Formats: sequence, C-alpha cells, structure tokens
Amino acid sequence: MKNNQAGLLSDNDPPPFYLHNGNGVVGFLFTGDHTGNTIPIKLKQMGLREEELSRHITFDIGTREVILRMAESFDAPAIMGNYSRLVVDLNRRLDDPSAFPELVDNIPIPENQQLGDLKRQERIDSVYNPYHNAIDTQLKKFAHNNVVPALISIHSFTPVLMGEVRECHMGVLWDKDDRIALPLIQRLRENADIVVGDNEPYSGRHMANFTIDHHAEPAGLPYVGIEIRQDLLRSTERIRRWSDILKDALDPILADTRLYTQQLLARTTGSEHV
Repeated sequence: MKNNQAGLLSDNDPPPFYLHNGNGVVGFLFTGDHTGNTIPIKLKQMGLREEELSRHITFDIGTREVILRMAESFDAPAIMGNYSRLVVDLNRRLDDPSAFPELVDNIPIPENQQLGDLKRQERIDSVYNPYHNAIDTQLKKFAHNNVVPALISIHSFTPVLMGEVRECHMGVLWDKDDRIALPLIQRLRENADIVVGDNEPYSGRHMANFTIDHHAEPAGLPYVGIEIRQDLLRSTERIRRWSDILKDALDPILADTRLYTQQLLARTTGSEHV
C-alpha cells in the first residue's frame, strides 16, 4: 500500500494503521489507538531526541504486543494505529487541544507549537481519518453479517505521571454500558494480588475517550476500555503473563451470546483524560 506523496506520508512511511486478522471469526474487535511510536519522516521526530521517542509520552508501551496476543488467542480482528499520539491523538475529538499536544508530562513537543490549520488537516487526512475509517469498515463488515460486535479498546499507562504514583495494575473504563466492564472488574478482582481500578486511573466517562464514544456508544454496541500499567509490559514474559490474565478474565464474558445486542444509553461526562 503506497501513501499519498502529496500529503503527510511518503512511500517510505508505513501506512496509518495495521489491520490484523481481519477475517477473524468471533464477534468482537480489538482496537489500539496508541500502539505506535512512528513519526512521519516529514515531521523530523517532532523535534524530540531519539530517547524521548521510546517514552510513554509517545505511545502506549506494550499494547501492540498485548493486542496481537489477544487477537490471536480469540481469533479476533484488531486495528492498531501505527503513528505516535504526538502526531495526532486517535483517541481525541479534533476540537480537543490534546489531539495535537504541545506539552506532555511537562515535555514540550516542538513540532506542535503554534501548529497551523493546514498542517493539522494534513495529519487528520493522512493519519486520523484512515484509522477511524478502518474501524468503521470493520464494524460494517460485522453488521453485514448480522452481528452486533463488541469493541475492546486497549491502552497502557505510565506508573508515575506528573509526580503522581499509580497503584493500579489494571484499569477498566466504562460509562453507562457496564455489560463487559462490571463482570470484568469482578473477575480480575478474584485475584487478590491484582489491584483493579474501576474507571481508574482514567475514566470512560471523560469526553476525551473518543474511539469508544464515536464507534460504540452511539450504536449501542457493548464495549470496554482496558488500561494496563506499563511497567508490567516491559518484557515478553510480562506481556505474556498479563495478556493471559486478561484473556482468562474476558473469556466467559465474551462467550456469552446474550452480550451481542444493541443497548442505547445516554452517556455521562467526567474530568479525567485517557
């Protein structure tokens, strides 16, 4: 797949998203908004040093590997963003200032300072819209087969943000629709060694939670947002362990055929960013 050379991405840049197992047989979709830390060649590393590009400010560490393991284990499709959240945050409304962050965890992002409308639109057209269009396409594929799918959005969070220590190992994010979230919290908490946040360290009730708000809630699809602390995903062994913990907890929930129905509910709002 060649990129449009007239836009942000050249033929030497990867495509904006990665679709894995697009013909998966089960009725749910995994998404990863922040799985990539790639910067388009044209943006010159966003003006950051090389070592900063591997930090949590750039992407959700470990999530690509977790999502791939989950998609393979369940035989489910998965869509993951290839580009850094610093280029454009795929989990934000475009009128949210944090969609093009100028400062992340007290680190200035030089390429985003005083970003003009034309450069914003270039990123939207080249990275943001293709990702969300791919999710729409996959959901329409389910609908064409008379399937009401569930959407499972996976993120990771830094153990310390702005000096605040996060004690949770995992967080489960939801708003009005608790069909996956509440049984998932209950099952994870059966292991006394796991600290599970209910809408912590972020909240599914915040308007910044765009992917679920846009693709799942208006259609009444079952959904859940899942956060895993990044220090738990720093090796292949740890990724395997926490992926297995998550899969074992989700297994009976996603196997219940009663889950796959539309449930239209008004959403609430909160104050936490994701």
